[in-house]
Amino acid sequence: MGAETMQEERQKAVLVGLNNTRREEGVDIEASMDELNELAKAAGAEVLTTVTQNRPNVDPAYFIGKGKVDEIKRLCETFNVNIVIFNDELSGSQIRNLEDALGVNVIDRTALILDIFAQRANTKEGKLQVELAQLKYRLSRLIGLGKQLSQLGAGIGTRGPGEQKLETDRRHILKRIDDIQYELKEVRRNRKVQRERRIKSELPIVALVGYTNAGKSTLMNSLLKMSEQYDCGREVYVEDVLFATLDTFLRKLSFPNKLEFILIDTVGFVSKLPHALIDAFKATLEEVRYADLLIHVIDASNEEYSLQKETTLSVLRELDVENKNIINVYNKIDRVPDITLLPRENNSLAISAKTGRNLDLLLQYIKNQVGPQVVEVDLLIPYDKGNLISSLHDNGVVVELEYAEEGIRAKANIEKTYYHKYEPFLYLTS
Repeated sequence: MGAETMQEERQKAVLVGLNNTRREEGVDIEASMDELNELAKAAGAEVLTTVTQNRPNVDPAYFIGKGKVDEIKRLCETFNVNIVIFNDELSGSQIRNLEDALGVNVIDRTALILDIFAQRANTKEGKLQVELAQLKYRLSRLIGLGKQLSQLGAGIGTRGPGEQKLETDRRHILKRIDDIQYELKEVRRNRKVQRERRIKSELPIVALVGYTNAGKSTLMNSLLKMSEQYDCGREVYVEDVLFATLDTFLRKLSFPNKLEFILIDTVGFVSKLPHALIDAFKATLEEVRYADLLIHVIDASNEEYSLQKETTLSVLRELDVENKNIINVYNKIDRVPDITLLPRENNSLAISAKTGRNLDLLLQYIKNQVGPQVVEVDLLIPYDKGNLISSLHDNGVVVELEYAEEGIRAKANIEKTYYHKYEPFLYLTS
């Protein structure tokens, strides 16, 4: 959706958060509301104010207390607010009760994230995945959504791929879910064929994972610029907003030190990522299952980076890939006053994808993990097999050449995959 259209649909929003179990979970309410603020802006809303309530239990009818509902109603009337966004997931009946009491649209964090995904999905697969997640989310709230289901898809939380109306009955929604799942099977079949081709190429696969806006796409572009055959047309879209890109990008990278690998940029994660989205995007995220190395990109400049790190790890656990070879890359150190305070773990590195700082160290780490293994060989090659000297230069580094009476003595460091080719010519001393 273009910036002009988003501006036309810009809605005035009030954000609402409940501070109850967050303290036990270790999540700071202010940080969580700040993130909700960024999500609302990413969806195109103008956030007027934030309201929080300290309350030990959720109100079954309104989620928050009735007195706080009255306070929000006055805010809506005073500032001409047309949408109220809650930081937690609401039931259908709670949404209906709140809309009746406030007289404006009410959505929860899940619907907000789904809306952002609906705006940003570009590929056929991405659009189908988002629509599937939206339908499953709304189906579970069909009884309680009230007037929200009678509206056209216009505004945050109501739009979707194709701007579909969801005033249809449960049977129609279920049929559409079946249709989408069938279409996705076809898309995934093609993805499987492409994946098998990549595996046959024997190139290592490195996948970027991490919280949204941690700098994965910036890192991909920076590594692209360092590679041979750089082409600006291969760069991926970058913007300093949450969920700037949803599509999975693959790029083949080659470097002068014979390091070649396929780099994959995956969709970012966020706290309380809707489970329907995780399910819908599992086929896309499954690319990380086949990766030889995961680079977990962490925004070191964010005060909540440890919680963001745990959020990513929880999704990786759900995908059953948390035991893969992972390097924790603390990014954006150009914004960190004292990098010595960052965690010092095994398999960790502090970088700045923006300035390029320590990217050479990252490439060295990648090479150590997935690069070609090198062995030293001492060869005696007959003169009638002299063409092997040329291939020796292609497959490794020739350290020494000596033309002797019995043949050509060659000492070289070669990639282990080519060892069998030269094994018959190993020079054996008596």
